Amino acid sequence: MVDIVGHSPDKSTVSTIRNPSAALAVLALALAPQIFELAWSVGAFIFRFSGARDPAQVLLGHGSAFLLAVPGLVSVVLGANAALSSDVLLALIYSYPLLAVAAFTLFVKLRAPQDYFGGIVLMAIALFALWASSDLQGMHGFSFGAGTAPRMFGVLLLGLGAAVAAMGLLWDGPQMAGYAWRGPLFVSLAIVCFAVSIRPLGLVVSGLASFLISALGTPETRWVETIIVGVCLTIGCALLFPYVLGLPMPLFPRFLVQ
Repeated sequence: MVDIVGHSPDKSTVSTIRNPSAALAVLALALAPQIFELAWSVGAFIFRFSGARDPAQVLLGHGSAFLLAVPGLVSVVLGANAALSSDVLLALIYSYPLLAVAAFTLFVKLRAPQDYFGGIVLMAIALFALWASSDLQGMHGFSFGAGTAPRMFGVLLLGLGAAVAAMGLLWDGPQMAGYAWRGPLFVSLAIVCFAVSIRPLGLVVSGLASFLISALGTPETRWVETIIVGVCLTIGCALLFPYVLGLPMPLFPRFLVQ
């Protein structure tokens, strides 16, 4: 009688898929360029660097971009003579699609999280490349423009990333593996160090310093051999770039040359 009239289902068998941590990770990826520019502007404001916007301008620009992106796109589609700003294009091309992916991630079952997040990272790289090349000239007839190849490869990478992410939803695969942060961190710091110091310090100092910073990426570094190899590579670069290739690269710090 109880089964006929009514039966209360066992609440333990009713489950709703929620992936809040995964969705937050994709959300952070969607806002990564804006967060990075804000951090850079704060650092530039504190250390008095030039070439960066004021933190208030960054917040206002990106905040208004998220609000005005869709109306601005609609006005362009309707034929209004209005150019979209770089902040608006960043929201439209990069952030909005990843925000949609973050919302989708919240309600799906990840059968292969490593494949899923790997595909999303590939999609993020492709979307960022599409935004970065959005102001480059495209194709005119059969003639290639400066932005043709970046956009073509960006679309191909976007499709590849979507396919890899779909594999993480449809087939069982590996869980998230432990991430070795030390190598990528120090290699990235070495690249940034070289980019920032090449003009004021010259190729000799910046090249050797960047090589030694990248060597910190592994605990197996033998410093005597590393210093010898770094000195030899620095001498080779000092001969190759300015003299063999004729590139106008400063060799020594400005204060020594002047």
